[in-house]
Amino acid sequence: MLNTVKKLKKHLVTSSLAVALGFSAVASTAVQAAEHNWRFANLYGRGTAFGEVYENLAKNIDTMSNGRIKVQVLYSGEGVGTSGILGATKTGLVTMGAPFQSMHAGELPAGVVEIGLPGGTDDVAELSTLFHEKGWNKVLTEAYGSQGLVWLDPYIQPPVYIITKKPITSIEDFKGLKIRAPGAYGKFLRNLGASPVSLAWSEIYTSLSTGVIDGSIGSNMIDHRDGNHVEVAKYMYKLPLAGAQVLPIIVNRNAWNRLTPDLQAIVKAATTIHAQEQMTKSKLWESQAVAEMEAKGLQWSPEPSAADRDAWAAAGAGLWDEYASEDKYSKQLIDILRKEQ
Repeated sequence: MLNTVKKLKKHLVTSSLAVALGFSAVASTAVQAAEHNWRFANLYGRGTAFGEVYENLAKNIDTMSNGRIKVQVLYSGEGVGTSGILGATKTGLVTMGAPFQSMHAGELPAGVVEIGLPGGTDDVAELSTLFHEKGWNKVLTEAYGSQGLVWLDPYIQPPVYIITKKPITSIEDFKGLKIRAPGAYGKFLRNLGASPVSLAWSEIYTSLSTGVIDGSIGSNMIDHRDGNHVEVAKYMYKLPLAGAQVLPIIVNRNAWNRLTPDLQAIVKAATTIHAQEQMTKSKLWESQAVAEMEAKGLQWSPEPSAADRDAWAAAGAGLWDEYASEDKYSKQLIDILRKEQ
């Protein structure tokens, strides 16, 4: 499996650099005004680890296009809120977006399946095969295309964990808790008796500290660290809600169609490099984030009992059927998943 992942990484980097170098060679080397000025909305605030990765994507597009495409990065709350990224990209208010699909479950149900339903695999090679060889890429290209969007290479983030203000000693302790958990994560926790709340990442700290919520998922451990959540909630449940999260980069189709084929290829190559950067850095950042939070007093829940593990698994068991009924794209994605079982 390790060899598979290494081959995947080598393929991504090699193919991306080949495209980038090929088109850079024919691009003008003279300094000139940008032909295209893009605005790129993402999920994170300034100074966060993932915020810097998005900044790198913007710089790569600029560099690889030889300045023909300039990308302005808009961080969380800078004109577009987390829940507005999909709509803003569709309308052209921003040109490119990095949405959190769970915030757009009503607009694009297939995105919730794309990000990874609770209980999904944490195997990077398996996920990459699902997207690039088993057909998810074709389904999602059509799903986003139906809304006037171009779907580009997704990137993989680490598992999703829940942090709470009070310790969770058994699965019963989730009953009645208000937990920030949009999309399928919220439906999963509702099956355990919790009350899910949909909030932007930037609202988590204040909502925990004021008692609006009792706990929250982060997109990953790094998010919990960057949000300083451990200052107001010190308990982490041991079982992950999802083994990984897969998130896309999307572009307004009208803006995409204004690009020449060489520039389209460069943007695709830059997003492939972005996916690679996310993949290689996330695991390191995750271990660092956990260590830093533990130094600030983070405590893990006791080891879940066999009964708790069974209840945890049962909470997600019906979600496949539920999401398959949402729309035709969700059904196609679930059908592909079931073939792999």
